[in-house]
Amino acid sequence: MRRFTEFADAEGADHITADLFLRWKEHFGSANNNTWSRRLGMVRGFANWLQGIDPRTEVPPPGLVSGKYRRSRPYIYTPDQIAAIVTEAARLPSSYGLRGWTCSTLFGLIAATGLRVSEAIGLDDVDVDLDAEVLTVQRGKNGRSRFVPIATCTAGRLHAYRAERDRILRTGSSPFFRFESGERPTDCGARYNFAQVSQRIGLREPQDFTRHGRGPRIHDLRHTFAVRTIMDWYRSGLDADREMIKLSTYLGHTDPEHTYWYIEAVPELLQLAADRAERSTVERGAQ
Repeated sequence: MRRFTEFADAEGADHITADLFLRWKEHFGSANNNTWSRRLGMVRGFANWLQGIDPRTEVPPPGLVSGKYRRSRPYIYTPDQIAAIVTEAARLPSSYGLRGWTCSTLFGLIAATGLRVSEAIGLDDVDVDLDAEVLTVQRGKNGRSRFVPIATCTAGRLHAYRAERDRILRTGSSPFFRFESGERPTDCGARYNFAQVSQRIGLREPQDFTRHGRGPRIHDLRHTFAVRTIMDWYRSGLDADREMIKLSTYLGHTDPEHTYWYIEAVPELLQLAADRAERSTVERGAQ
């Protein structure tokens, strides 16, 4: 938006039009239509708001640039890689060791439950019921809340973290995950620490000046949880269509279509689904 408004100023434009956007597109470097479609969406959002102030504003039509959103193919971690992430995160240095406890437990929880990063760091102490082995996600995507059952071993790890956290901080807690400052980890902080761990274990190339670099993401822990769960269904002979709604609810997806996406996104999972469909066809033909 900043670059668009700079272009508008340079053009001497005092209101937005579709033609202004197209002129910006023509002069603003090179990019594919998917990128320009996203830029169009940002300009349209701004123009919709601005129209309430300046009726001369023209909201560019949504089809002005054709583009299709493509989700990045998920990186699926192996069990050994997840273990290495959790183990190395525990070694992250800090004055009293809480950084390592917090990051290793946070990353392990996301891997074990498929929580979004924002949902995990958004947990408060009252949201973590270790007796009932249930998490209450109050800050889910689009403001939706849900209950997330956890395994006994996961509850045991969270119990150990809570005890160590309280021993170090010696203060009452509202956020469940905290650093030594007493503050809740931020999204940027979680991703920074994950990048540091990934570089240490070889999942990302080492970077100068504490840059994150490129490579598998913390969000891919959520993808891995979903994919491994679906693969287990197929290998156990369960009906994936019946189970999918459960996983969709567990993950907090607003539409089961978002969960079915994993089947086409991961070649191994797509092959399992194809094999199941082929067996079903053969069995129906034999009847």
